[in-house]
Amino acid sequence: MKKYFFYSLACFLAFPSCEKTLETKPSSTLSVLSGIKEAQAVLDAYSFMNFRAPGAGEMSADDYYMLNAEYNIMTNEGMRRTPIWEKDNLFPPGENNWLALYRVVYYANSVLEAIENKELPTNEQQEKENICGQSFFWRAYAFQKAASIWAMVYDPAVANKTMGIPLRLTADFNVPSVRSTLEETYQQIVSDLKKAIPLLPVTPVHVMRPSKPAAYAILARTYLYMGEYGKAGLYADSSLQLRSSLMDFNTLTASGNYFMPQFNIEVLHHTIIQPPNPLANSQNKIDSNLYKSYVQNDLRRTLWFRSAGTGMVAFFGSYDGTGNLFSGPATDEMYLTRAECSARNNNVSAAMSDLNAVLIKRWKTGTFVPLTASTPADALDKIITERRKELLMRDLRWMDIKRYNRDGAGMSLKRTINGVTYTLPANDLRFALPIPEDIIALTGMPQNPR
Repeated sequence: MKKYFFYSLACFLAFPSCEKTLETKPSSTLSVLSGIKEAQAVLDAYSFMNFRAPGAGEMSADDYYMLNAEYNIMTNEGMRRTPIWEKDNLFPPGENNWLALYRVVYYANSVLEAIENKELPTNEQQEKENICGQSFFWRAYAFQKAASIWAMVYDPAVANKTMGIPLRLTADFNVPSVRSTLEETYQQIVSDLKKAIPLLPVTPVHVMRPSKPAAYAILARTYLYMGEYGKAGLYADSSLQLRSSLMDFNTLTASGNYFMPQFNIEVLHHTIIQPPNPLANSQNKIDSNLYKSYVQNDLRRTLWFRSAGTGMVAFFGSYDGTGNLFSGPATDEMYLTRAECSARNNNVSAAMSDLNAVLIKRWKTGTFVPLTASTPADALDKIITERRKELLMRDLRWMDIKRYNRDGAGMSLKRTINGVTYTLPANDLRFALPIPEDIIALTGMPQNPR
C-alpha cells in the first residue's frame, strides 16, 4: 500500500496535462476521474492538498513581531497589510489563501461526484469508501480553515444571522457562490466530518492522507472553536483512543537547525503552511515574554528556538522538521483539548493529568514537577497558558484568541511598526478578514463589514 501511495503521487505529477487541469480553473468537473486510482491520485496531489495551508490567521495573531527593516523590505502588499489588521486588500488576485482552500474543496467535490454513487466491483468497495471518506474530510478541513479566517467567531446566540462562508458542494462552476450563515457553515463542517469518520481507516498509508483519528481531531478542534466543550472533549478522547503517542523530547537529536522529526509519532495528519515573509523564521521574532515563559529545564526552550540577534529568537520547532510551519492535528493538541474541556467540566484531576502527560515529555528528565490546580478556574488558566506554548505556530492561536474573546477574555492585539502602533480590539469586525476583492467582484457576494 505504501508503495502504491508514492506511485500514485508520482504518476499524477508525471502527466503535465493532468497537472495543468488541476492547476487551472477547468470549465467542468475533472475529466480524468475515470476510476479509483485516478480519484486517489487527485487527493494525493500533496503540493495542493497538504502543502498550501493558509497563513493569514497565523500572520494576524500575536506570537511574533517584526523589525522595521524586515517589514519595510516586503513587497507583497497583502503581507504588509495583514500583520497590521488593515480593513481591505489583504489578498491580491492570484495564488492566495482563498484560492488554495477552495481548490481543495473543488478536488474533494470532483472526486465525490465521480465515485460516490458509482457502481464498482466488490474488491474496490473498501477503497471507494476510503476515498469518499478522504474527500469529506478534505472538504470539512478547507471549510473549517476558511471559516476561521473569513468569518467571525461562532457564537450560538447569533450564528443563524451571522455571515459564514460559501459552501461549495458541487464541482459545477455554473452553480453560483452564495454565503451561508455561520450556523449553516458549521453544520456542514460537522456533517462532513461525521460522514468521513466511519469511512476512514485508523491507520492511513501515510499521514498525508486523512484517517479516523485525524477526522476525530478536526471535529474536536471544530467543537472547541464553537464553544461546545463537552463535544470537543468527547471527540478529542475518541482521537486519543486510537492514537495517543507523545514524543519524549529527551531523545531528540538535531538535523541541522531542526530537532523535530517530520511525520513524527504525534502527527495525525500532515499539512503545512509555506510561510509568507512575516512568518518565516528568517524574519519573524517570537514574542519575548512568550519565549521567557519557557524555563531552563523546558527542552522546548533549546530545541525550538534559535538566536535571531541580541535578545531575539526565531522559531525552529515546526513538526515539519523544516522552515515550513506544521498546521495539522497532532496528539499533543488532543491531550490539551481534552484537558481544557475537563477543566471546563470541573474535572480538575483529569484536566491536570492530561496537561502533565504532555509536559513531562517536554522537560529534562528528572526535573519536571507535575502541575497542580486548586480549582477548575486555576486548572483552566494553566492549560490555556501551556496550550499557547505547546501549540506555537500551528495556526491555532488566531482561532484561540477569537474564541477566548467570545467567552469574555477581552484580548486586544497590538503591534508597533515604524513607530506606529496598530491595535485590534477584542471582537472587532476585523477578526473576520476581508474576502479577496476579486472574488467579491466576480460573485457578487457581500463583503465582511468593517
